[in-house]
Amino acid sequence: MPKSLWFLIIGMLVNVTGASFLWPLNTIYIHDHLGKSLSVAGFVLMLNAGASVIGNLIGGTLFDKIGGYKSILSGIVITLIALVGLVFFHDWPTYVVLLVIVGFGSGIVFPSMYAMAGTVWPEGGRKSFNAIYVAQNAGVAIGAALGGIVASYSFTYIFLANTLLYVVFLLIALFTYKNISVTGSAQTSVLQEAKGIKNHYKLIALLTLCVGYLLCWMAYVQWQTTIATHTLELNIPLSQYSMLWTINGILIVAAQPFIVPVVQKFAKTLKVQIMIGTAIFIASFIIVLQATTFVDFLIAMIVLTIGEMFVWPAVPAVANELAPKGREGFYQGIVNSTATGGRMIGPVFGGMMVDHFDVSVLVYSLIAFLFLTFFTTWFYDLRIKEQSTKRYQVTVSK
Repeated sequence: MPKSLWFLIIGMLVNVTGASFLWPLNTIYIHDHLGKSLSVAGFVLMLNAGASVIGNLIGGTLFDKIGGYKSILSGIVITLIALVGLVFFHDWPTYVVLLVIVGFGSGIVFPSMYAMAGTVWPEGGRKSFNAIYVAQNAGVAIGAALGGIVASYSFTYIFLANTLLYVVFLLIALFTYKNISVTGSAQTSVLQEAKGIKNHYKLIALLTLCVGYLLCWMAYVQWQTTIATHTLELNIPLSQYSMLWTINGILIVAAQPFIVPVVQKFAKTLKVQIMIGTAIFIASFIIVLQATTFVDFLIAMIVLTIGEMFVWPAVPAVANELAPKGREGFYQGIVNSTATGGRMIGPVFGGMMVDHFDVSVLVYSLIAFLFLTFFTTWFYDLRIKEQSTKRYQVTVSK
């Protein structure tokens, strides 16, 4: 990997580690320390996620217009101002306003990071996005683990730790990202070879793929909401449930030497990689249907983690392949906002299903959604291939 990609990986690790000090504890802070209901806490987190969606789309557009360095710095500065504010002002309702600004600022950063990863090493293909994905999850594991320890002393230290790590991220960006040069995407796939295909076909293809991506995230986020509640109802201690996410983060990092050769051998294309991952997701939810003990949920989490290692890095890689030159940031913004949208809609949908029916009905619904993802993944690029074939036939006839 080029040195510039390593700088992006380190920056993503520091960025997400800092953010992960705070996000797992938001609900606890709003409910226990600010004295608000869980419904209010959920609404606040939805506002944060909504601001992040807007930031994703703006950040992707900024990448295309002013470049990765300036767009990332813009997001960092906005986020850092809000984080400094949180250190001193974290009462109601100031906390809500600043948390929304944090969501917006950090939302600007992510699509630019992914777009830069794809352009600094175009010949690396999916490897660039997998490296960023692993760094992101390592940051989640480290930040979440340390956040609980720091919060046991004072929540103010949580805000301070988040701020200090963002200062480190700012310094990394200032001194290393400015000189990162980007190049056009390498022509290595049918999608990329179809240079004459109109851009709106590529955008429609990405949006079709993102329908399935949204459904995958709606299913995945249930592990943080409805399935979490379900485990407590089965008298599985909170400490054991938290351990599932620790295992998730460790497995994503530790299993890379094993998962990468498997992906390269069995998933010859990104489409196949996504479909294999979706099938593994379905298997994990089938296990959940029968789960009654911690070991059952542990097995389901391991299977889920293997599935996400196939799907999550592949979708940004497809977006990079589809993106016309000069539109890489916008396409990554769509992908990131889709993931955030799934994290917004998923808890609401899951809560309604459990309130009106039960967990088993919810899980069956999620499995149905994941089967639908097979179709969106299979069909997303067919129009592009048809157009490419027509252009080839016209060229040959001439």
